[in-house]
Amino acid sequence: MKEMYDFAILRQLRKRENLSIAEVSERSGISAAVISKLERNLSAAELETIYRLARVFGMNASDLLALAEARAAHKVTETGHDSDNFRFREVKYGNVRCLYGTAQAGSRVSRPKIHGDDYEICWLLEGELDFFLPGEKHNLKPGDAIQFDAMLEHTYEAVKDTKLIIIHLKKQKRF
Repeated sequence: MKEMYDFAILRQLRKRENLSIAEVSERSGISAAVISKLERNLSAAELETIYRLARVFGMNASDLLALAEARAAHKVTETGHDSDNFRFREVKYGNVRCLYGTAQAGSRVSRPKIHGDDYEICWLLEGELDFFLPGEKHNLKPGDAIQFDAMLEHTYEAVKDTKLIIIHLKKQKRF
């Protein structure tokens, strides 16, 4: 069974800061033997130990735990859907939804009711796109991006054949 936490991340953090185990021990008050065992995943860490080690690297205990926990990748498979005349491929994780969209010139999509409490980022890769918010119109060219509160009424209209990336970020789970 795979361990819940992989504290080998401590070795990476220590090397990034050019610190020896002895220096981390001195700064944290944790014995060098305990640090060495943690780096090799030979022992479990107490909460106080995690707190002290995190402070050495300028982070809080929850940040260090998140790094140790996130060692395993989370693979998903894309899904696809059409929305009006836009075609989207997407992947979703807990706090982010990424969409790759294509549309032919003249296509228009406006479906803000499908959003939760998100921020939305649109990055135009190819083509030309008109973007509308209440009282605003923006013309996007390749390389342009726009960020806004997705709860607002908004519309995308392809002026030319278009390729774009849309990212939805949950407000309560920011990076």
